[in-house]
Amino acid sequence: MKAIAINGSPRKTWNTATLLGKALEGAASLGADTELVHLYDLDFKGCHSCFACKTKDGPSLGRCAVKDGLSPLLKELETADALLLGSPIYLGALSGEMRCFLERFLFQYLMYDKEYTSKRNRPLPVGVIYTMNVSETRMQEMGYPQVLKIMEDNLGRRLKGGEVLRLYATDTCQFDDYSRYEASAFDPEHKAKRRAEQLPVDGETAFRMGETLIRRAKELGL
Repeated sequence: MKAIAINGSPRKTWNTATLLGKALEGAASLGADTELVHLYDLDFKGCHSCFACKTKDGPSLGRCAVKDGLSPLLKELETADALLLGSPIYLGALSGEMRCFLERFLFQYLMYDKEYTSKRNRPLPVGVIYTMNVSETRMQEMGYPQVLKIMEDNLGRRLKGGEVLRLYATDTCQFDDYSRYEASAFDPEHKAKRRAEQLPVDGETAFRMGETLIRRAKELGL
């Protein structure tokens, strides 16, 4: 049983990576082997629109034909049993690296038949962790859940793993020292207190997410 977490943040030790680590701990608690991948370490781009993954009787039908730094990860994900995705929210959307990864990962499975079927050979349960500077109230006002659900729906359909689990980590602390930055919109004391109190709570939720994905994988016979 293998659980893979993919960090779509350029920061390797901050909010997103921390919560992904907790989710992997949850998966490991039920016996899964785990791996954390940092997308910003890989040399790759988004979809090249070559359509090799959709060429009838072609050697790459259902698989991305582009060979670059993302290729080994895409290959490994073919046999993964659980997937955890983590991304900060930048300008109301996933990070650029995460978006490029998802283009390559999901588009290869999408077939252009009348049913828009998926070429994925085995189900892959998925959980997504979003970290963001805005408060939960502001997140709802700006419509983030509705926007992000579009990608979640694609994950569910293309990967056949059932309902996508999600965690919104809101009002996160961005800096160790707010005085170094032009960030007068924020109260540093509030941000530090929020990180100290809420990050452990979100970590517990992430841990349970990892457990749930492994239980689901076992129920699917993976």
